[in-house]
Amino acid sequence: MFDLDSDFIPGVGGSSLSSEPEVSSSSTYSSSPSDTTRTAAKQGADLSLEAYLSTVSAIICLSHLRWDFVYQRPQHLLSRFAKHTRLFFFEEPYFSDNAQPRLEMQERENGRVTIVVAHLPHGLTPEESDAKQVELLNAFMADHDLTKTVFWYYTPMALEISRQFNPALTVFDCMDELSAFKFAPPRLLELEAELMTKADVVFTGGQSLYEAKVGRHKEVYAFPSSIDKVHFGQARQAQEDPADQANIPHPRMGFFGVVDERFDIELLREVALARPEWQFVIIGPVVKIDPAILPSSSNIHYLGGKSYQELPSYLAGWDVAMLLFAHNESTKYISPTKTPEYLAAGRPVVSTSIRDVVRPYGEQNLVHIADGAEAFEAALVKALAQKEDKDWRRRTDDFLAGISWDKTWQNMVRLMQSVAKGKSAKEKASST
Repeated sequence: MFDLDSDFIPGVGGSSLSSEPEVSSSSTYSSSPSDTTRTAAKQGADLSLEAYLSTVSAIICLSHLRWDFVYQRPQHLLSRFAKHTRLFFFEEPYFSDNAQPRLEMQERENGRVTIVVAHLPHGLTPEESDAKQVELLNAFMADHDLTKTVFWYYTPMALEISRQFNPALTVFDCMDELSAFKFAPPRLLELEAELMTKADVVFTGGQSLYEAKVGRHKEVYAFPSSIDKVHFGQARQAQEDPADQANIPHPRMGFFGVVDERFDIELLREVALARPEWQFVIIGPVVKIDPAILPSSSNIHYLGGKSYQELPSYLAGWDVAMLLFAHNESTKYISPTKTPEYLAAGRPVVSTSIRDVVRPYGEQNLVHIADGAEAFEAALVKALAQKEDKDWRRRTDDFLAGISWDKTWQNMVRLMQSVAKGKSAKEKASST
């Protein structure tokens, strides 16, 4: 049995606008059942889901992100699948001089996750690179005797090496609008249209992205950012301050995440300049932008990337957590996972007006929303006084009670099971 709790029962209830923002779709659901009916349905669904997952020979994930880069949505979801079936996580290839084309495999999550990455020689054209990867993937699938698989896509670009397969189920977990990101491949939009045709079910990483995709597929469901409350809740208890943060004075305003084209560099620069007595702690790798353009002053501290396990100890030492996102095409549809993570850590939060933060966190007065240096500074002042606000803490905890990666993952599996059942029935009908 799954040791999970969830109020979502396909065909019965679920809305991303409720206090439990797990699923929204174009489908219409009736009112929620009684507690007795819900419990019985949940227990039956749990058994049914286990039976469904036992029929899946493997999850084949094709990703633009590397497993060891930042622990986020893909790792949270896929590590749960890996407890029930084989999980192969295909990363983008590595290129080196005179490399012999091959697949390298490494294990993670105590051997439950297998990372697969192609090694290819420098100098290949994109077409030659794709052709080599097709050969390697074809051989891999044949060698592992994978007959009833789920192909799980994070990037439409992976179609170039995998469209020849006909898996039992194809899932597109659209966590970002990749076409709006810096250095996006020119063909990405064209391939996304193809993937929308090929996919059996589409999940989106937030409500805004759902609204942008819902008209393009009959099975689109929103799964906003979720949370491991126990992990980040550690920050509410006294923690030993990490060595590279211990000597930074208070008050500390912190951010963790990837520092890239989505990060509002000028906002950080202006607020840090206006408040030299405040300390700004920035945690995360710098990618796709030149580190030299980041603001440099004595009260801004770039501590680099940290492991997922280390984050609560850093959060515990912050006075306020920040979402420093610029307003541009790359942030139009983002749903920052760090929003509920900050709140679970008990930190007051100030964010720019990112749509999936404003709705629901800003609208429910759980997060301060401010744009521009002057307004952001004023919001930080309010947030500094909020740590002892028991009403805010109670409302935050009530909201977070309805969110977990366990629930999100289980709801996804239920939808996959439902779609797979419908697909199988349709195939049987057409064959007769």
